[in-house]
Amino acid sequence: MIDRITRRALLGGALAAGCAGLLPAEVAAAPLAKVRQTGVLRVAVYGDNRPWSWDDHGAVRGIDADLGRALAAKLGVRADVVAFMPGDDLAADFRNTVWRGGLLGFQVCDVMLHVPFDHDLMLKNDQVAIIAPYYREGFAMVCGNEQSDCEVLPPQLHGRRLAAETASVSDAYLVGGFGGLLRSNVHHYQGGYEAAQAVADGNADAALATRAQVEAVLHDYPGKTLHRRKGPIPAMASPGWDIAMAVKDNSRTLGDALETIVAEMIASGQMAALFATHGVEWHAAIAG
Repeated sequence: MIDRITRRALLGGALAAGCAGLLPAEVAAAPLAKVRQTGVLRVAVYGDNRPWSWDDHGAVRGIDADLGRALAAKLGVRADVVAFMPGDDLAADFRNTVWRGGLLGFQVCDVMLHVPFDHDLMLKNDQVAIIAPYYREGFAMVCGNEQSDCEVLPPQLHGRRLAAETASVSDAYLVGGFGGLLRSNVHHYQGGYEAAQAVADGNADAALATRAQVEAVLHDYPGKTLHRRKGPIPAMASPGWDIAMAVKDNSRTLGDALETIVAEMIASGQMAALFATHGVEWHAAIAG
């Protein structure tokens, strides 16, 4: 199970922002030569995926936003980083951002970030090439001052205020696990960052979210008494997943260049440093 594959899938929603108005309508996702000719790399990132990417009053921030700008700089072109809202599933996201374009004239981008590096996903979406895995994601738990012992078995959290992202693996784990013992204790939030943030704000006693989301909240709330679970999460079925990027299938030259850049950033330590600015420890993708 891949947590971000379920990302807001049940919430749905149409593409709310895309690569519109940046270039003439006839310009489509470009191979490397075309990107260099136009002088622009158009990068699609999720608009509601903190700490990876979010729209902050018109400014796109986050790990993926910074990575997109770094990729463009390495190519010697300007970055247009565009935040979009997820569609019904990843196939819709690929269609809207990479290979066809969205409704109302939204233009395709050259690359989409934060894509699960998953074999079945590749087979079902042959219009895109999923490339350059750049991080290994997993799960983490954070607890507040009132639940200082974050190492207890989850059933011992019964009666505590628990937080999780709606319709996520974390949600399914807390609501459905342990015979449903914790079901009535779970409060739902728009995202995993917001769930962990609820602990920092004193609105929840513990939250289960992705590792990056928990680490980002710990970084963003240094004055709060927060405890991160050190041991493994019992009975968590997901072993984690690799995060990658996608280009249109006929843009393999661009994909090859981006894979080279990602490898160089990893080898030089630049990738880890980029993550560290957001308080997130970089973990190498297994596929990488």
